[in-house]
Amino acid sequence: MALLAREVTLAIVAEFDVQEMLQRPSDPFWFQSFGCALGFDWYSSGVTTTVCGALEVGLKEVQNEIGLYVAGGKGGTSRRTPGEIETHGDRLSVDPAKLVYASRMSAKVDSTALQDGHQVYQHNIFLDRSGQWCVVQQGMNVAER
Repeated sequence: MALLAREVTLAIVAEFDVQEMLQRPSDPFWFQSFGCALGFDWYSSGVTTTVCGALEVGLKEVQNEIGLYVAGGKGGTSRRTPGEIETHGDRLSVDPAKLVYASRMSAKVDSTALQDGHQVYQHNIFLDRSGQWCVVQQGMNVAER
């Protein structure tokens, strides 16, 4: 699934550009369809974490080549997102601190205003060399799991 995620991403980047790949995850229909194309069940509650995980693993070997990076993950891994962003800092044309701020603020707004009491459980930030980014995250009611 990670290999297919990489190949689809490479095709989108080759046909359009990296910014196109940053826009697509924001479309819930595209994201769900992408998960199905990768082989995940359409009714699975774990499609967000598995698609983001497949992208992170799949792009690891080509991220410097195409200039698209994935940081974060689910559970405790999501809290390491700022450090992961900073590790890409020398490849970015912007101060990574701005991206760390964007990551933290999107998680904070989602946790406080949108998730209705659910804590952000999964948080990934996708970013390119120029500092463009998108965040995909998911909340979970810890008491009810």
